[in-house]
Amino acid sequence: MSTSDPVHAPTTTRLITTRRASPQQRRTLLGIGLGNALETFDWSAYALFAPFFATQIFNPADPGAALLATFAVFGAGFLIRPFGAVAFGWLADRKGRKVSLIAAILCASAGLLLIGAAPTYQSAGLLGAAILLIARLLQGVAHTGEVAAAYTYIAEVAPPARRGLWSSVIYSSGLGATLLASLFGTLLTAILDHQQMTSWGWRIPFLAGAALGLFTLVLRRRMNEPEAFVKQIRDSAGEPKRSVLADVWRCRGAGARVFLLTAANAVFFYAWIVAGPSWAVSVAKLAPAEALLASCFALGAGVAVLPILGALSDRIGRRRSTYIYGIGVATLAYPLDQLGRGGAAWRFALAMTIAVVLFAFLGSIFPALLAELFPTGIRASGIALPYALAAVLFAGTAPFLQQWLNQRGSGVVFVAYIAVTALLGAVAMYFSPETRGIDLSPTGDPHP
Repeated sequence: MSTSDPVHAPTTTRLITTRRASPQQRRTLLGIGLGNALETFDWSAYALFAPFFATQIFNPADPGAALLATFAVFGAGFLIRPFGAVAFGWLADRKGRKVSLIAAILCASAGLLLIGAAPTYQSAGLLGAAILLIARLLQGVAHTGEVAAAYTYIAEVAPPARRGLWSSVIYSSGLGATLLASLFGTLLTAILDHQQMTSWGWRIPFLAGAALGLFTLVLRRRMNEPEAFVKQIRDSAGEPKRSVLADVWRCRGAGARVFLLTAANAVFFYAWIVAGPSWAVSVAKLAPAEALLASCFALGAGVAVLPILGALSDRIGRRRSTYIYGIGVATLAYPLDQLGRGGAAWRFALAMTIAVVLFAFLGSIFPALLAELFPTGIRASGIALPYALAAVLFAGTAPFLQQWLNQRGSGVVFVAYIAVTALLGAVAMYFSPETRGIDLSPTGDPHP
């Protein structure tokens, strides 16, 4: 790691333990949580309902090709993320965290509305596919913008001694949104027959998500900029502006840590939480309803345990929490894979629940951990770009690699891949000082 890394050394870390959350800060959690939930919901709903709308948007003469095309468009949302990282990182660091959060929710809501209103192949030919692609690009950009601004915002407004607890709201709302999408699918498929779901029922979750986006927009317009950002702008008034990318390069040691931590997070998250039910159906041979029910149970457990483990990190530190995650995943990756393959729904439910709880050791602190690596002036950009690059390389490819290797009888290779990437997080933290409770205001920023 670079010696120019602007992270506090343990001997100079300034801990702040007296500041308490104000009512305004607490209300802010709702705006952050709902926005992050909406970002997760659109990705989950797309993957879940793709089999229903694939032949509506693409040529229904070849259902298999239509589904592949639908998921190819899904992947385009990952490819656009680095561009969103540069744009939204700059926006959050130069114009404000709040401005970036509002722009992200506008893009996400527009994407949901476009998908819900997209014309069918029968009525408009490839126009529907073009609209779907535009929607996914908007949502890909929005996701990176949400990460850059929300991670930074939640860390800067949280009481320093409870930053781990507060940051857990990001993945708590994300898992809750994934659970909601699954329950949405269960409810709609129970009420509507297959023809109704295919013709119009699949549009309901996307239009409902767009409506929620408008409500979230109102909440975010009433949020205040974090004090750390306001002070940074005031203190730097009149100073020449340097390139954001140059500043990110100056903090490349912290950026490398973000990249490795995101890799450690992404492969395990997408393998077990996003693609877990599909793996259970295709590999463990569970009925779709059984896999979905098991997934709902595991996600519910994750939502419950995330705040607990976030608060735990405020006591034991970010390094120890990350070590538990990395070493725990590396140790249990193969046993969990074998447990989930047992062919019984309870075995998969137990395996996925253990996986989700393991993930929560890192997921609960992830926003705070990344934010604590950078000074105020480039905090959003410093997170966004390495996060987006790691997401393209690791998150976007994990479900495909998981299915491809299992279909070829090489599932153990993917298990090893999970273990190695999880250990990357532990390695990154081994070369990092403890950042629990540090001062994130400009006066507490270290200078490389």
